[in-house]
Amino acid sequence: MKRALFVSLDGPKGVGKTTLLEAVTKALRVDHHTVIRLSEKKSDPYRAETMALVNQFVRNPSRELELTVCERFADSRRWISQQVLPEQPPGSIILMDRWYPSEAAFRRLVPFVEILQLNRDRNVQVPDLHVGVVTAPEISWARAAARTRGLSSTVMHALEEHVASTEAFEQAAADHDWVLCRNEGTIEEATMQVVAHIQRVLRDASPLPNQG
Repeated sequence: MKRALFVSLDGPKGVGKTTLLEAVTKALRVDHHTVIRLSEKKSDPYRAETMALVNQFVRNPSRELELTVCERFADSRRWISQQVLPEQPPGSIILMDRWYPSEAAFRRLVPFVEILQLNRDRNVQVPDLHVGVVTAPEISWARAAARTRGLSSTVMHALEEHVASTEAFEQAAADHDWVLCRNEGTIEEATMQVVAHIQRVLRDASPLPNQG
């Protein structure tokens, strides 16, 4: 029985991640794959309590409070790893909208290496493929400004913060060998990039036919 393939898509705000997720889902389904789209936010039973802490952090930033936020998110991912991911159909492709790589973009005071260890210590499931979606920060900032909900970020409200977020995420991607998808052209181009990487992982995971 083939296990599900777990793919996370992460990135700064305004990079077009949700639109890309929709396009990748459609392309994979056309190719007869069973695709399950999940959202960390919607799967997290403790989201409201954690976001209350995030709002508290925005008002009174401290490393201790941000670390608590990171721990809470890691606890939630452990719960999702234990309760949600195992319930998905064998052989399916799980596309997760945000996972622990996104912390590299949104945490200010706790280094990502510490956040990564928090998740490892809790046995949070490691994706088979990390996809980081990025654009030049000026592009994603302009895209966000054009949306009715704007940047919709609790922790960032200025272009300078968004630039720092993008730079931190791209550095983490380089440090940890995540696949980077630059979503600055057409959605079709970005979709082809992501689907090609998923297909490559699927081929690598498939057992070789018996020889002779």
